[in-house]
Amino acid sequence: MSNRLKSAPASKPETYLLDGNILKRVFGPAFFIGSYPIVMSSWAHNDLSSSDSFFSPGGYLSGHLDVQNRPRHILPVIILAQFAGTSLWFSGNAVIFDLQKHWSLGPRALGYLTSSVQLGFIAGALCFAVSGWADRFSARRLFLVSSVLGSLANLGILLVGGNLHFLMACRFATGVFLAGVYPTGMKIAAAWYRHGLGKAIGFLVAALVLGTAFPHLLRSLGTHWPWQQVIVAVSLLAAGGGVLLYRLVPDGPFLPNPGTLAHGRLRGFFARKEFRRVCLGYWGHMWELYAFWAFVPVLLRAYNETIDPGRLAVSLWTFAIIGLGALGCAGGGLISRRCGSLPVAGVQLALSGMCCFVSPWLFLAPPEIFLPFLGFWGIVVVGDSPQFSALAADAAPDRLVGIALTSMNCVGFSITIVSIEVFNLLIGRLPVQFLFVLLGAGPVLGLFNLWFLHRSGTTTLPA
Repeated sequence: MSNRLKSAPASKPETYLLDGNILKRVFGPAFFIGSYPIVMSSWAHNDLSSSDSFFSPGGYLSGHLDVQNRPRHILPVIILAQFAGTSLWFSGNAVIFDLQKHWSLGPRALGYLTSSVQLGFIAGALCFAVSGWADRFSARRLFLVSSVLGSLANLGILLVGGNLHFLMACRFATGVFLAGVYPTGMKIAAAWYRHGLGKAIGFLVAALVLGTAFPHLLRSLGTHWPWQQVIVAVSLLAAGGGVLLYRLVPDGPFLPNPGTLAHGRLRGFFARKEFRRVCLGYWGHMWELYAFWAFVPVLLRAYNETIDPGRLAVSLWTFAIIGLGALGCAGGGLISRRCGSLPVAGVQLALSGMCCFVSPWLFLAPPEIFLPFLGFWGIVVVGDSPQFSALAADAAPDRLVGIALTSMNCVGFSITIVSIEVFNLLIGRLPVQFLFVLLGAGPVLGLFNLWFLHRSGTTTLPA
C-alpha cells in the first residue's frame, strides 16, 4: 500500500474544504476536470510548506507578497466572479418549462440540454489542459474571455427559434467556455494565496454550488418575466463577473511556471488498487449528483400536482435544495480535518444513497417533511465531492498524478451524461417518484469500494 494512503497524525493543516494535502496533491494536478491537471506531477508530491521548493526564486512558484499587504478585496471579487460565471451552468434548466411550453420541446429536452453542457465542459476542459492555454495566457484574460464568450453562447438561446438541435449546440458551447471559468478561478486564487488556499477554495466551491442554483432563484423572483429576461440577466451577470475580476484582480505573485506532461501508460495508474477504489467511489457519486440537480425541478413539479397545483414555488425550492450543497462541502471539509476524508465521504455518500431509496415514500409525505428531506439530500449529495478529490490525488501514482486525475474526472463527468439520459429515457414511462431510486446504484457502488479502502487501512489524508 502507498505510504501516502496511510493514516498519520494531523498537523494543523491550513485547509477549509479538504484535509491537509489539498495544496500539494489536489490543487497542483487538478481540483476538478478542467483545472488544467496535466501538469507537473511532481507538484502534487512536494511539500508546499517548504519555501525552498515552491515559493523561493527558482522554485515551482515564484514571487513574494506579505499576506498583510494583499488587498482585502481579492478573494471576495474572485468569489463573486466565480459565482457569476458558473450561473451559466443551469440557466437553460431554469427556463426549461417555459421552453417546453412555448416551443413544444417535449419532456426529454431537460436531459438533452443538461447533457449538452456537461459534454461541452468535458471537451473544453480537455482542450485547455492539452493545449496549455492556461499557462500561455494570463488567467485573468482567460477568465474574462471565457465569461464573455460563455455569455454570448447563452444568449444564443434567444436566436434558435425553437430548434432543439441549435439549442443543444448553444448549451454545448456554454459548457466549453465554463471550462475556462471555474477552473481558472481556482488558479487565480492559487496565484494570490501562499497561505490559506484551502479556505479560499472552500469559498470558491460554495460559489460554484450557489452559482449553479442561482438561475432558479432568478426565475422564482421573476415569475412574471418573459423567460428571455432570465437568460439575458444571467448572461449579463456572467459577463459582468468576468469584467469585474479582470479590472480588480491583477495577476498574483505566486503563479506556477509551465510544466510538462506526465507520460506513462494509462492503465498504469488504474492498476493501483487504492486509486481504482477511489475512482469507482467517485464515479458512483457522479452517477447521482448531476442527475439529482437536473431533475429536482421535475420532482418538485410532480409533487406539486399531488398536493395543490401551484402551492410550491418550484424554482425557489430548486434553488434552495441545490444551494444547500454549499453547507455540505464546507461542513464536510471542517469535519475532515479531525477524522479524515474517507469517513466524511463515506457518511455523506451513505446518507445520499439512503435518500435515493426512501424517496418514493417521502413523496407521499406532507410538504413539512418532504421539503426538509430534499434540503438534507441537497446537502449530502455534493458534500463528498471534494473529499473524493483529496483521496484520489493521494492515491494516484507519483509520476502520473495529473493524467490520472484528468482521466478520473473525465470519466466521472461522462457518467453524469449517462445517468441524465437514463432519466430522460424513463420519463413518462415510470412515475417520477420512482426514478430517483435508480440513482441509489451510484452510492452503493461507491460505498462498496470505500469499504474496501477502509479495510485496507486507508483512513485519511492528513497534512
